[in-house]
Amino acid sequence: MQRLSIQKFLNNKIAAYLLAGSFLLFSVLVGISIGTVSVPIFTIIEIIISKLFGSISMDQIDPMFSSIVLNIRLPRVILAGIVGASLAIAGAAFQGLLRNPLADPYTLGVSSGASVGAVLTLFFQLSIPVIGSFTLPLLSILFSWATIFFVLAFARKIERSMRVETIILTGIIFSSFLGAFISLMIALTGDELRQIIGWLLGSVSMRGWEYIRIILPFFILGSIILILNAKELNAMSFGEERAHHLGVNVQKRKLIILTAGSILTGAAVAVSGTIGFVGLVIPHLSRLLWGPDHRHLLPLSILTGSGFLILADLISRTIISPTELPIGVITALIGAPVFALILLQRRRVERSG
Repeated sequence: MQRLSIQKFLNNKIAAYLLAGSFLLFSVLVGISIGTVSVPIFTIIEIIISKLFGSISMDQIDPMFSSIVLNIRLPRVILAGIVGASLAIAGAAFQGLLRNPLADPYTLGVSSGASVGAVLTLFFQLSIPVIGSFTLPLLSILFSWATIFFVLAFARKIERSMRVETIILTGIIFSSFLGAFISLMIALTGDELRQIIGWLLGSVSMRGWEYIRIILPFFILGSIILILNAKELNAMSFGEERAHHLGVNVQKRKLIILTAGSILTGAAVAVSGTIGFVGLVIPHLSRLLWGPDHRHLLPLSILTGSGFLILADLISRTIISPTELPIGVITALIGAPVFALILLQRRRVERSG
């Protein structure tokens, strides 16, 4: 009876949004509060309200707390939140499109493709006139977009029916190859690229407000495109043939969804490096808790993914303080066992079926 009442609560969409929103708010406040210098939560709220509305005088607040919150922790927490949200909604869209909970930007090779674009941009110090600092995310997006289409084309060559398992295995092959290519570049260039190793492991440390301005337009654009295609994702999750019968232009929608996912992944990788498993774990967890309807799954994945990566970043900078771990290490330590559990669960379902 208790289990039924819990499930009924989770199935209530208003309750779902309240729960996910509360989790994000908790993550933001804890992420800003905890560190070498602890900042009281009420002080954080006062600083943010004062900055936004000016209703509280900054003279009443300790300048040290104000500097820590506004210049160091708040931009870091916001950036981690946007990156987590981007990867989570992209993962949810890829899983719905390919009808497989194992699909995400990492396993499909999209993150690795974006990393190649970012590393090449940083190494050759590329800067496209007019767009300037947006060169890095744009080239990351271009490479991530190209990677997913190479993966699909190669999978089609291997097996014309393009089974989802074939696509995922092809993505893992491309991801390994592109990872080896990046490692080769670093090895051949010596110390010049060694600093990028830390970036490739994933971090939102010392990024500041500038990086938020870089990722924010791409996050908004990609998220809006995916949410506007939520009904089509629902139809395609039952299979392309059935979606076609329901009046969905499958090829067009597939292109739009893959492009939006690549925009989100490429921009996230450009500002934070490769952070694996967020796009795998969060959509899968959200689907288990709140159901497979993409009209709600996508925004709920945004809220949950954002809160998750903020907490993962908090762990990465406090677990062995004052040393910081790359955030990608924390997400991998959490995500890899979950990935294994999903595989085992699918195997049990196949055997029982």
